[in-house]
Amino acid sequence: MNEVADRLELVLAKIAETAERAKRSTDEIRLVAVSKGHDAEKVRLALDAGQLVFGESKVQEARAKIPLLASHLSWHFIGHLQKNKVRHALPLFELVHSVDSLDLAQQIQRVAKENGLYPRVLLEVNVAGEGAKFGFSPEGLSSAMEQVLSLDRLSIEGLMTIPPIAEEAEHSRRYFVSLRHLRDKLEKEFALKLPELSMGMSDDFAIAVEEGSTLVRVGTAIFGPRERKTK
Repeated sequence: MNEVADRLELVLAKIAETAERAKRSTDEIRLVAVSKGHDAEKVRLALDAGQLVFGESKVQEARAKIPLLASHLSWHFIGHLQKNKVRHALPLFELVHSVDSLDLAQQIQRVAKENGLYPRVLLEVNVAGEGAKFGFSPEGLSSAMEQVLSLDRLSIEGLMTIPPIAEEAEHSRRYFVSLRHLRDKLEKEFALKLPELSMGMSDDFAIAVEEGSTLVRVGTAIFGPRERKTK
């Protein structure tokens, strides 16, 4: 076993233990191994240990890395997607977690229509209202939802959030609860299903699982600290 495999096993065990405690099935929860900042060799170590779903946040990095790896892997985009990168991103990623504005959703619609694609997406919500973060405000998403749903190329599968950085994982709980409540409200108001909740990272994924996360985005706890770029 390699170090990446050992850490991956610990993360999966914690997900399973937390799911059991929360009376959830582990089949409801998928681990996205966040490989941003790590090279293809690190990804292969996780792949050898059975991990198939990986997350990237830089389109340029992903374009270089993904062709070096097995074609059956599933790639999720988890970072801020710039509108001018949409054309490159859509063919690479099975799921985009971070559609953070109506403008971006409309750009994805335009590119998808031109290229015959039907991208699967999540809508990113800035639950805490942090000025430095991207994402719809909860109220803004409720107001924009009808327009977002009119974009017939987008398969909208759920919501995503990133809580404020905190010293204790427990501090994230209220943001995860808020996202779940918002999802439930939107499902009822618009008579639709939003099954996916992307929430929880290395420091707080157990809390996220307790609060209903279906996609946990874990990087450092699997791959270790990202390598610093040297000039």
